[in-house]
Amino acid sequence: MIHAVIMAGGAGTRFWPESRADFPKQLITIAGNRSMIQSTCDRLEGLVSPEQILIVTGERLVDKISEQLPELSRTSIIGEPCRRDTAPCIGLAALLCSRTDPDATMVVMPADHVIKQTAAFGQAVAQAAALVDAMPGRIVTFGIRPTYPAETFGYIERDAPLEQTDDLCAYRVKQFREKPKADVAQSYLDAGTFYWNSGIFVWKAATILKELAEREPEMLGHLRTITEHWESADFEDVFKHEFSAINGVSIDYAVMEHATDIVVLEAPFDWDDVGNWTALSRLQGEDEEGNTIDARHLGLNTTGSIVRGRGDHLLVTLGLSDCIVVHTPDATLVANRNDEESIRKLVQLIEEKGWTEHL
Repeated sequence: MIHAVIMAGGAGTRFWPESRADFPKQLITIAGNRSMIQSTCDRLEGLVSPEQILIVTGERLVDKISEQLPELSRTSIIGEPCRRDTAPCIGLAALLCSRTDPDATMVVMPADHVIKQTAAFGQAVAQAAALVDAMPGRIVTFGIRPTYPAETFGYIERDAPLEQTDDLCAYRVKQFREKPKADVAQSYLDAGTFYWNSGIFVWKAATILKELAEREPEMLGHLRTITEHWESADFEDVFKHEFSAINGVSIDYAVMEHATDIVVLEAPFDWDDVGNWTALSRLQGEDEEGNTIDARHLGLNTTGSIVRGRGDHLLVTLGLSDCIVVHTPDATLVANRNDEESIRKLVQLIEEKGWTEHL
C-alpha cells in the first residue's frame, strides 16, 4: 500500500512579510485558490486515501494545518517539538507507516511545490511504486529536466538507462550534486545528463529504516523510543526529550549519498519549487510591461516588477523597475528583484532588533 508523507516544517523566510513563523509559506495561497499544503493533498486524491497521509510539521503549526485540511484525522498531523532536518522527519514517518503496514511503500514530498499536472503526477508515482515493488530495496526519485542553469537547485546526474517506454524514462543515479555556481550549472545544462533534484522520493519504509540503521543508528534509536511510547501517557515528554537529542541531518546526507540502488525517473509533470517571490511571475504570468500583479494596483512607468497585496488596500507604484512590493497589514517589503536572496538577511536583522511581532 502507498503511504504519502508530506514534509511541512519549513519556515519560508524568503516569502516574508507574508510568510511568518505561525503562518509560513506552505499555508499561503501562491497559485490558484488553495494553499500550498492543500494543493499538495489535493494532488494525492485517487492515489492515496486520507488515512494513508501523514504530515510532519512543527508543533506550533498543527492546529492551522488541521484547520486547512479537515478531511485528515488530527492524528495524521505530527508536530515535531524542534527542527532536526529531513532525515529524522522521514525516519519517524517510516516507523509510523510500518506499525500498521510492514510492507508500506512511501511517497515523500515537500508541502511547498506547485505541480499542476495532477494526473501525470499520480501516474508517475504509480510507476515509481511499481519499480520499487520489483526491487524492494530500490529508492526512486524524480528528476526535473532543467530549462536554465539554476544555481538554487541540487542536481542529479543520471547514469545508464534502467527502463525506457513511451511514458517512462528511468535511469540509474550516478551522483547527486550540490547547488552549483553559475558556470558549473551551465555545464550541467549543456551536458544533457543532469536533472534538477525535485526532493520527491518513493521507497519501501523498510528500506529507508534499514539505511538509517546502517548510517544513523543513534538517530533511529531515538525515533524507535518515540514510536514505542506513541499512545502512552508520557508520550509528549518522551517525544520532546528523544527528538531534541537527535543530531539533525538531511536525508540526502544520511542516505541518498550512500545508497547503491537509486533510480531517477524523468518527471513527466511540470514542477516549481516556489522558492521565492519571483516564482509568482512563472506561476501567474506577466503583463505587457513584464509585471506580475496580485493586488489592487495602479502603476505608472512600472516595469518588470511583482506587486502583491490583499483586500481593498491600493498599491500605487511610480517609476519602479525590477522590484518586488509585498504589502501585509503590519509590514511592507520593497526590494530589488535581483537581490531577493537578501530577504533572509532582512528577517535575521528584524529578529536581532527584537521586532518578533513582525516574524
